[in-house]
Amino acid sequence: MLDFLVNLGFWNWFLLGLILMSLETLVPGVHFLWFGLAAMVVGVLAFAVTAAGHAELFSWPWQLVVFALISVATVFWVRGLSSAKDAASDLPDLNVRGAQYVGRLVVVEDAIAGGRGRVRVGDTLWPAQGADAVKGTQVKVTGVNGTVLVVERA
Repeated sequence: MLDFLVNLGFWNWFLLGLILMSLETLVPGVHFLWFGLAAMVVGVLAFAVTAAGHAELFSWPWQLVVFALISVATVFWVRGLSSAKDAASDLPDLNVRGAQYVGRLVVVEDAIAGGRGRVRVGDTLWPAQGADAVKGTQVKVTGVNGTVLVVERA
């Protein structure tokens, strides 16, 4: 079997590329695609060098080095293109529930004393911080500090 693979030459890279890209369909995420593409590129390079009659210049050790370099380069290139900071969202506060209430008028449920209390937002009580206020006072949410709403008198 090993003799068969050795005799395949540059076709080994195309075979490896197909195997890696096939694994990509089975494994969640994008992990094997870039290595499969790198294997295909090395296969094309090995074919071109062999067709030019200089196969000895691009031996197996050099092919492995080129494969490793292309693999690393494609992974970093794709990570740079798909960074999460560039992802735009039409709902940027979706997972920051308290931020959705900034600007809303709410009612103090448990008096705010010493900078801490509770406010009612809809049917939910939220911890609040801000200037002292008695129960029933209407306050405005001006920010969020973790899960605590920052309020000021309306």
